[in-house]
Parts: sequence; C-alpha cells; structure tokens
Amino acid sequence: MLKDFVKLETFLTVARERSFSKASAKLGISQPAVTQQIKFIEKYLAVKVIERKKNGIKLTNEGDELYKVASKLEKEIHASEHDILKIINKEITFKLGASYTIGMYIIPGQCLNTIGEAINNSVSLDIDESNSIIAKIKDRKLDVGLIESPVIDPDLVYREWLEDELVVVSNVPIPKVLKTEELYDFDWICRNEGSHTRKIVTEVFEELGVSCKSFNVLSEVSNTTTVLQTIKKSDKTPDRPVVSILSKFAIMDEVADGELFEARIRGFTMSRKFLIAYSKENKHNAYVDKVVNYILAGHC
Repeated sequence: MLKDFVKLETFLTVARERSFSKASAKLGISQPAVTQQIKFIEKYLAVKVIERKKNGIKLTNEGDELYKVASKLEKEIHASEHDILKIINKEITFKLGASYTIGMYIIPGQCLNTIGEAINNSVSLDIDESNSIIAKIKDRKLDVGLIESPVIDPDLVYREWLEDELVVVSNVPIPKVLKTEELYDFDWICRNEGSHTRKIVTEVFEELGVSCKSFNVLSEVSNTTTVLQTIKKSDKTPDRPVVSILSKFAIMDEVADGELFEARIRGFTMSRKFLIAYSKENKHNAYVDKVVNYILAGHC
C-alpha cells in the first residue's frame, strides 16, 4: 500500500477534514471514491480505521496509529519535492491567474518573486474575472487560479484559502456599527450587475429588508480599483458620506492611514472564501503542488 500514497492521502484528508464530503471536495474526487479508498485501506489492514459519527468522523485506535505513520510519510514526500523539481529542471513560466481583488491587493509582486524562487522558475500573473480565470485553466492557459467567486466546475480541484469579509467603506468617519436605517443616509458607489460582491451584498440586504432602489446611487462600476478611486476623489461631506462595500483586504492600507473608514452592519457579517483552483489533471503535478502548498502555507 505504501507504493500507492494516493489512498493514504485520502485517509489523511478525511481525518483532517473530519468529513467524507469535505475530503471529496478538497481532493476533487467523488464521495463514493473516497469511501472506496478508505474501505481498501481497512481491508488491506484488516482493521477499521474510521468510524462515522453524527457530527463527523472519528479515528479508531488503529486509525490514530495509521495517521501518525502516514503523516511521517507525507512529510518525507513533501521534503523531497524540491529535489524532484531540480531533477525536472525545466525552464518554464508558471502561469498564475487571480481575480481583481486578489490580484491587485493580496498577491504583491514580491510574492510572485518568492513563488518563482520556490519552483526555480519565473511566474506570470493574469488578473481577470473569476469565471474567465476558470475558463483559462480549462483551456490550459493558466496553471493555477486564485478566485473570489465560487465558479465551480467538475473538472477542477478547489482548495479553500483565505477568509474574506466585505465591509462598508466611507470617505469620511461613520459609526463603526451601522443600523439598517443609516444605510439610506449615504451616497453609494455600487458594483455592477453580475459581480460576486454585488450578489453577496444583495442577499444580505434582502435579509435586512433593505431596498437598494431607495439608495442614492452615484454610479455603478466594474471593479474594486474603480470603486476605491471614485470614493477617494468624491467630496468629503460629513453630512452625506460616499460609501461602498469592499473586501477588507482592498482597503487595509487606506484605513490604517486614516484615508478611508470602515464599518459593519449590525448583526450581519458579509463573508466569503477565496479559493485556489487548478485542473484535476494537474493535481499531482510537482510545480502545481509546490505553488499551491506555498500559498496555503501563508507565504502570500
């Protein structure tokens, strides 16, 4: 069985995720395939390694021992990745894609350089909308995509990466926590129809019973950078703040410098997960593995 680490990788993923379904999504294989691989391990060892519970799964004593052994083997494999890449020694340009907020505000140039050093090759960055990033991965124009909109495709593997929060941002000081009725006191810069940010905001506003049609909307724009520039250049009128809703990552520097101000809506958190996506064909590609693990380790 040690010759086939894929099954042990499945076991480790189920153990860490505490769920067959979550392991299935993370590995990019069907849940029956996950179950089948665990059954193979149990048949091979002639012991039960995982018990299903109402709130997830639990490792048996034998499962705990297997987890220790498999974890050691996994560390050895990961430690060998650098040497494997040296053996491959191909000159490539690793093609990384990122949606606008991620590409402009989370993945700085220095991060691209360090990724390049990790795989001993150059890295290019393509910034586009999430659905376009997915299309380019499928067309083999990109190796890995970092997306903010969950454009799910059965041919791709998705890994959860960063937890993002959408906040109200203003060009003048406003209360840190906003009541629903205060939302009508602002001039709004909104995202255009079809954007993932607008979709999340609309869902929250519907729960609040807020009608966007009653807002004073100054303009609708296509991306985060345009929203930021519009707010910054708007008149700073304390009685009528100009506001929008943006990722907390996009405004961190401006908030720290006192140039912009953030607030949250009372009783609601507008959160989303940024995802790493790549083709199932590349899930054992040494370069893809190295880059994905590098990003997940928090280096970007």
